[in-house]
Amino acid sequence: MTPTRIDVHAHLWTAGYLDRLERLGKSDTATQRGIGADATDADLEARFALMDRAGIDLQVLSTAPQSPHLPAESDAVALAEAANDSYAELVARFPDRFLAFAALPLPHVDAALSELTRALDELGAVGVGVTTTVLGRTLADPLFGPLYEELDRRGAVLYVHPAGEGAGSPLITEHDMTWMVGAPVEDTVAIMHLILAGLPARYPRMRVLASHLGGALPLLPRRLDDHLAFESPGTPEPPSVAARRLWYDTVSHAHPPALVAAVASFGADRIVLGTDFPYEDGEVFLRAVDHIADSGLGPEEVTMILDTNAADLLGLSAP
Repeated sequence: MTPTRIDVHAHLWTAGYLDRLERLGKSDTATQRGIGADATDADLEARFALMDRAGIDLQVLSTAPQSPHLPAESDAVALAEAANDSYAELVARFPDRFLAFAALPLPHVDAALSELTRALDELGAVGVGVTTTVLGRTLADPLFGPLYEELDRRGAVLYVHPAGEGAGSPLITEHDMTWMVGAPVEDTVAIMHLILAGLPARYPRMRVLASHLGGALPLLPRRLDDHLAFESPGTPEPPSVAARRLWYDTVSHAHPPALVAAVASFGADRIVLGTDFPYEDGEVFLRAVDHIADSGLGPEEVTMILDTNAADLLGLSAP
């Protein structure tokens, strides 16, 4: 039986994985430690109890922003394999609780293609996850073309999550706004990179899933279209059209006007439930689900967002 309620934006990192990243030079892993997102029995028990309270059947796990995007290919491969093996073990142990987006050893594309094949064909991952930039490269960098070609061939999901770099702006990172403002800015910029490069139209079967309702994108379609003529005349199609080719998770810290704007801009069929666990936890986690029904959207739209769109996106719906 296909589960009905799937949370596409949820994290889990083992202490061992974070330790290995730290030894390789990552200096920000404290943000992911001790917050209920490990694979210990205590953390899992608390997570499952919260999911039950919210009526969530499954969570799709992802490693971002602590993705194995590392300069040395051997390090990136080792960490990606470890993360994906760990997720596969959890999915096998709790098949009624977890799915997973595979981590990729980027920017090493040949290695990433090999790990993508292993993760999707052998480990059962339901897509791949990347951060909004990869060691300073935009996701629209031609380097990643072969990866998108393969995802398009498979009709697979590319989940895009902020890197936690404040969009490269010290005006954000040096003023205590890396996540409160920087994350949705990163979402906005990354998706616009893809749109301006024409990638949604070039790879129409690749299912791009953006975090946080796409950042500011629900507010911008008309502005984006109007600015093309003088700012980006080579864009293959209007951004308002391209944006409707993507999917967006509902993480907005339960701000109903943001959700309503996203539905109006992209369509209710393009919005999927996300909670950002563990960063939305406890009562805030419950609110992340409950606000959808309380947003003023119609009952059919609410049902789509909560209970059918994610299964369709991930290819889990009954034929």
